[in-house]
Amino acid sequence: MSDPTRTSQSTRHAAGPAGAAARTPAAAVAPTVRRPLAAAVRALIAATALTGLALTAASYSYPPRLLADFTVQAGLAAALGFALCAHRAWTGRRPVSPRLTGALVVFLSLAALTHHLTPPTDTTNPLLTTATPLGALIDWLLLTAPRGFRLPYAWQWPAYPLLHLSLTTLIGSHPRPLSTTLTIAASACLLPPIALAIDQVRPAPRLNRNRISPTGISPLK
Repeated sequence: MSDPTRTSQSTRHAAGPAGAAARTPAAAVAPTVRRPLAAAVRALIAATALTGLALTAASYSYPPRLLADFTVQAGLAAALGFALCAHRAWTGRRPVSPRLTGALVVFLSLAALTHHLTPPTDTTNPLLTTATPLGALIDWLLLTAPRGFRLPYAWQWPAYPLLHLSLTTLIGSHPRPLSTTLTIAASACLLPPIALAIDQVRPAPRLNRNRISPTGISPLK
């Protein structure tokens, strides 16, 4: 595979503006494409997750214990992850890796399923169990380019949810029925390949297109 940051022998000794453009790496002259709509949506998701975390902590008798809850962990990851995604969309920087954004979608979806499958023994806020996962799905389906997920992600993403489920099953103060535990484990294993399959066939959203700058130096002009 060729290296886009290197130049060929024929263009290395070229002179004039065309030669200077040929010797410049493509990444150095690529236009900055800001996406304010995506930035606003992702900032709203991050704010929703942060608000849900604050309300949940305020209504809990011992807030530090919430850090062991998977839904809270997924909400905290969403607040940080979508804040970073919003910043990169607003500034036009390279998007966050699909490995991370896909993990957020899977974890938040699993947290929502877990909340509805598990008897209500906690005080988790609906902003974490419904609004944030729904926002993550909307952002993925409508504002993210498709076919970014890779096959290895299907076995990487379930690793932490299954580890967390195993630990909470062994030492948890609110034991779940065996059927619920098995259902959550199956969901953790099935959600990644389902997300992978959807990502491969879903249509591309109407994202900003990169164009050749009319003011840039180019041998094609």
